[in-house]
Amino acid sequence: MSYAIAHILNNDCPHCLEGKVFKEKNIFFNIGFPKMNPYCSHCQFKFEKEPGYFFGAMYVNYGLTVAQGIATYVIAQFFFKETFDLRIIPIIAVVIITMASFNIRFSRLLWIYMFKNYSS
Repeated sequence: MSYAIAHILNNDCPHCLEGKVFKEKNIFFNIGFPKMNPYCSHCQFKFEKEPGYFFGAMYVNYGLTVAQGIATYVIAQFFFKETFDLRIIPIIAVVIITMASFNIRFSRLLWIYMFKNYSS
């Protein structure tokens, strides 16, 4: 399990663990929509199985975003006297916008790894 997470964070191909899924080397700090390789450069594994394959990754992305928003609220509430201060909302928005690019890439990688063929 920990090896899978390390390979996901390294942007490795789920089949051969040597090629890269995204054209960018670093999945953490990139601006813009991700550019995926259609096939692995090492083993020619096709990343997008069918049209609309990554629609499910949107639900993973949504879950990550909600979790980050809740975690930001829980952490930020300790810095304010009131239970819900409206100044927390821009803080949550900044965190969500900052993490959006990473979330897109990470959710797609999680989606690919969840549905890879583990029998081979």
